Amino acid sequence: MSRWYIIHAYSGFEGKVRDQILADATRLGLDRLVEAVEVPTETVTEVRRGKKIQSERKFFPGYVLAKLEMNDDVYHLVKNTPKVTGFLGSSGKPQPISEAEAARILNTKEEAATAAPKAKLKVDYDIGDTVKVISGNFATFSGVVEELDYDKNRVKVSISIFGRATPLELGFEDVERIK
Repeated sequence: MSRWYIIHAYSGFEGKVRDQILADATRLGLDRLVEAVEVPTETVTEVRRGKKIQSERKFFPGYVLAKLEMNDDVYHLVKNTPKVTGFLGSSGKPQPISEAEAARILNTKEEAATAAPKAKLKVDYDIGDTVKVISGNFATFSGVVEELDYDKNRVKVSISIFGRATPLELGFEDVERIK
């Protein structure tokens, strides 16, 4: 019976570990015992230089999920894969995770991939930072970030017009941090 296991891998090499495990399983005729090998990722939308950019981010850096029918051959296949440090579990013994936990991790990954418009938006400024408006009627004005609304992807900026503080509500991509 196949169970989900968490494999520790060098951070940054999760994809190569996944590919190597699948290739070695096929080469050694163990592919029927290795059902799936996944690197949990999520889609993140970032604002860089005023433009929205979507990128993949690892959900659990340094970890790979694998659905395996564990026996000595599969254990050694995974353990001897380059850039693998071991399995999640105490005393060096692989500890499977529940189907519910694996489904939660993988569903989070799938939801993030299918719901690109609802992906998390990451900005490089925070409340209290000085930003410059880069589009719209107030382009080139500078101000201070007062609020960030991640649900609506909006930022409230206080700019000075004729010596008076004036609040503006803009989209995340309409301002950029002054460095």
